[in-house]
Amino acid sequence: MRFKSIALAAAAAALLSIPAWAHHSHSNYNTDEFITLSGTITEVAWTNPHVWVYMEVANAQGRPHMWALEGGSPTALMRGGWQRDSMKPGDKVSVRCHRLRDGSEGCLLGFVTNINGTAMDKEFD
Repeated sequence: MRFKSIALAAAAAALLSIPAWAHHSHSNYNTDEFITLSGTITEVAWTNPHVWVYMEVANAQGRPHMWALEGGSPTALMRGGWQRDSMKPGDKVSVRCHRLRDGSEGCLLGFVTNINGTAMDKEFD
């Protein structure tokens, strides 16, 4: 009877962890190559499970377009040296990121550099 209980608990734990595995997939991003964007931060959403940075970037015609940039978890970023106020709306930055596979204006953040000369070269994911 004890073996059945342990086996049932292990099976339940395995099934419940499947959503967590799926959550951490980055298959919607082209992780084979990076792009670099420069622009102005409009919003930073320091939320679980991932931090989001919204940035205005000029397109080829010079018109502003909003990009949504996905970072790591707040806890992981803080362990890497980031704080809630490391980036603020109005900051001009350059980012290196993996673009969404569908070509829409979104990225998985890799590295952030502050354009005004302050080094922010810590990894963001």
